Amino acid sequence: MASGKSGAAGDRRPRPARRGGPTSPVRRAGGGAGRSERDSVAVLQRSRMLAAMASACREQGVAPVSVAEVCSRSRISRRTFYEMFADREECFLATLDEAIDRAAARVVPAWEAERRWADALRAGLIAFLGYLDAEPTFGGLLIVSSLAAGPAALERRAQAVAHVIGAVDRGRHEPRAPAGVTCTAAEGAVGAVLAILHARLTLGGKPTLAGSARGARSRQKPNGARPRRLVELTGELMSILIGPYLGAAAAQRELRRPVPKTASGSRPTPDPLAELKMRLTYRTIRVLHAIAAQDAHAPGLSNRQVSAAAEIADQGQTSKLLHRLKQSGLLENDGATGPRSAANAWRLTDTGRAVVDAIADQEGRP
Repeated sequence: MASGKSGAAGDRRPRPARRGGPTSPVRRAGGGAGRSERDSVAVLQRSRMLAAMASACREQGVAPVSVAEVCSRSRISRRTFYEMFADREECFLATLDEAIDRAAARVVPAWEAERRWADALRAGLIAFLGYLDAEPTFGGLLIVSSLAAGPAALERRAQAVAHVIGAVDRGRHEPRAPAGVTCTAAEGAVGAVLAILHARLTLGGKPTLAGSARGARSRQKPNGARPRRLVELTGELMSILIGPYLGAAAAQRELRRPVPKTASGSRPTPDPLAELKMRLTYRTIRVLHAIAAQDAHAPGLSNRQVSAAAEIADQGQTSKLLHRLKQSGLLENDGATGPRSAANAWRLTDTGRAVVDAIADQEGRP
């Protein structure tokens, strides 16, 4: 995939029509309410594979990442992988689409909330930098890994960048924009911003110039060095974007503006589904949903109550599953601390609640 041919043939094999891929009904099925538990599991398995692909590319680069690596990280079988994707490249392209969708979900509303071009541009930039800070795995795939993933990935990246260039190019219609400015100015400005972000993501946030490094050190907190959050680059990047249209004075004003408070707290947010060290089957989801549905003030559910709520006839299977979920840190058993004869009382842990919320989020995605 990295070179267009290298490695792709070894990760391809004939198989039945797959359930996934960029236009799969599993990916595009509308509404979570009518979807069966098995389809919900397919959505979650796909999500875990995309997260595994993104994290592997971030750590290793694109070329070394194999189907086996994705399956190992996501705890999904190769058979399930090939039910959803033709090969490694298709999985990467789906992951790139996911990275673009996540970025757009933050940037587009921020842009559309402003009326003036410069304000909309700044709001969109802040939203995008906040996305890169909060989701560096998918953000890094979008900015860095996509450049080494072959022609199809480059084409999708170029299409996304073209939308950004078009938004910046609207600056030519500003009243103060000088005559004769062409679209090349927007292409150059966006290219410069992407190059800076690429360097920061590649070098772990370290500035690339000696002068910039001295400036960064002077802005660091006294309790130790830390990489700059990308949102702190808002003023510098805005000055690059608006300079050709609004002039040097406007660019200087952007440099003097404080770091935006709305995004200053952006931090990488862990994905509880990616961190989950067990398979997500439809029985697992039904059990988690059954326990999550109980009243927070009511006693925890017994094994028998969980079996009934999750519609699992074999109580032995329920018992084994409950104890696996406990070992994974998703459940706790209040009844285990009572008398020896006390019934089990299963509740979600905080981690379990985060997983259930993440499952609901994935099931509700279009």
